Amino acid sequence: MFPNLDAEMARRGVKRVDIANDFYNGRTATVSDKLNGKTPLQMMEAIRIRNKYFPDLELGYLFDTEPEKIAN
Repeated sequence: MFPNLDAEMARRGVKRVDIANDFYNGRTATVSDKLNGKTPLQMMEAIRIRNKYFPDLELGYLFDTEPEKIAN
């Protein structure tokens, strides 16, 4: 659902289990449901994830539902 977030997680070695442990009492199913769009990801949750793991990236970029296109 958030292709840019997925790409940045892969680049930086951030796993869903890391997010689960830091914010959801270790519940990886909750993280998966939120990042796959099964349950809503609240704005404050997105901000916390960005602040912890990607403070140098824009929130809108990370949580865009369309992948960022690279200009030729």
